[in-house]
Amino acid sequence: MNVFEDRTRRCQRRLAAVGADAAVLFPSANLFYAAGFREEPMERHLFLFVPSADEDDPATPGDDPVFLAPEMYDEQIRDASWVPDVRLWADGEDPAELTAEIADELGLRGGRLLVDDTMWARFTQDLRAALPDATFGLASEVFDDLRIRKDEAELDALRRAAALADEVSVAVRELGAEAVGMTESALADEIGRMLADRGGDGVAFETVVGAGPNGAKPHHRHGDREIRRGDPVVLDFGAYVDGYPGDQTRTVVFDGEPPAEYETVHETVRAAQRAAVEAVEPGVPAEAVDRAAREVIEEAGYGDRFVHRTGHGVGLDVHEAPYVVDGNDAELEPGMVFSVEPGIYLDGAFGVRIEDLVVVTEDGCERLNDSPRTWEPL
Repeated sequence: MNVFEDRTRRCQRRLAAVGADAAVLFPSANLFYAAGFREEPMERHLFLFVPSADEDDPATPGDDPVFLAPEMYDEQIRDASWVPDVRLWADGEDPAELTAEIADELGLRGGRLLVDDTMWARFTQDLRAALPDATFGLASEVFDDLRIRKDEAELDALRRAAALADEVSVAVRELGAEAVGMTESALADEIGRMLADRGGDGVAFETVVGAGPNGAKPHHRHGDREIRRGDPVVLDFGAYVDGYPGDQTRTVVFDGEPPAEYETVHETVRAAQRAAVEAVEPGVPAEAVDRAAREVIEEAGYGDRFVHRTGHGVGLDVHEAPYVVDGNDAELEPGMVFSVEPGIYLDGAFGVRIEDLVVVTEDGCERLNDSPRTWEPL
């Protein structure tokens, strides 16, 4: 049994445990997680029906998943996925009839179906029309619990994505004074090329290069502002490796002397991140990690300038559970992977954020990133 089939079987048992009859997956992270097939959402109907299965006998005949797909995807799905049952429809045909046929075979006409949270509204409406007696919920009811703890294959990919981000982080710092005069967008493009040249499979998200006052905007991406001597520059980037993203942030000054107060702010953020990482261990509520970072920043007098959560889970999606935020009392468990990224943002002046990914271990955590966290160029 390969890793994708094993995940699907666990999904089927979980579906039975929550009283659902099936999950209906759409091109998404969940579809790749279960079936090993990756595709972007499109206007054609492409579903994977995953029926529930009894805990004691999870793979009896009739319990196997079924793809409904445009015939143009036949070979792609069979090459990528372990699922052998692929039902095809041709352009010009109405897939509703085939949808109903599959539902009848799997006994889903009046069942409880969990659909992908990101499924486009037109497709959920089509499912409701084809199966008017079914009831519907969200697949996150099952998949959040399945995906929140990473298996060894996932951890291996995440470690390699983190190592790639580390390597590029060092290479960007080595630009030193050469970065002065570059626009934020030009440096973002250069970071993208560095990630690709070292084996990254596309950027994991739009690269953040926030120079000077733009760094005080936590979700600023990049623009036409030129990097100046003494500018603190927030650099947040990563690339995919085998479908899993890197996500790392450093704040650096490429050349010249930074503004007054910058070194104090940077050291405060670094201390807050260190305190948060040290708080990570199994059984600790996620909110306690957020609190550990926030207490350091509040004590330094910048509490109102830390305006976002301390972290977010990272897996097939760059943002997923667990969320490291006040109010999340879910306990950390081995295999969970998330960012630790406190920040301080001084409007009109500069911002500082330092971010690493960590994985919860049996007795603490492992940092996946290890590039320099100092602000000086290399």
